[in-house]
Amino acid sequence: MNVPIVLASASPRRQELLKLITPDFEIAISQAEEEAEAPASLPVEEHPGFYAQVKAEDIAKQYPDKMVIGSDTGVLVADESGQLQMLGKPVDDEDARRMLRLLSGKLHYISTGCCICYQGQSHVFVEIAEVEMYDLSEQEIEEYLAIGEHVDKAGSYAIQGYGSLLIKGMKGNFQTVVGLPVSRLKREIERIIAK
Repeated sequence: MNVPIVLASASPRRQELLKLITPDFEIAISQAEEEAEAPASLPVEEHPGFYAQVKAEDIAKQYPDKMVIGSDTGVLVADESGQLQMLGKPVDDEDARRMLRLLSGKLHYISTGCCICYQGQSHVFVEIAEVEMYDLSEQEIEEYLAIGEHVDKAGSYAIQGYGSLLIKGMKGNFQTVVGLPVSRLKREIERIIAK
């Protein structure tokens, strides 16, 4: 890949996944999404695409001659009324406990949005995977929280780590659940460069 790439993410998981496409890239972290709010008209499963675009476009201003990749991941679960709600990162252990109880025994969805900024254009796509969690006992939840892996993870678990022990099954792309669907990303980058 001859185009210089900048990853707009501090996530070690995204950095590892991007190495599957190219070993050479820079990292630049954007705080722009902290100030942004997804439009009310945008379906909740599309919110990660919006935030990925906010991050990528913020960094692209500093690197106009490079390809900037932004990504954002959210966990979606139906509430009592059947409406999808987005679970972000837990603010503390009690919040993580609440999220894990909510996900316990349920199907939920992982939505990962990507934005590729290149030559003044923004290309956004969203990938969604379906995940089913086992029924968790309070002891299992407490044991998982004690490991500390839930910190800074959307939905309070990491499927690529000990969190995999909580998962009954999944449908979709594993990389989407981890936070960067690089198989799709690679094809999108090739398509953009070919233009």
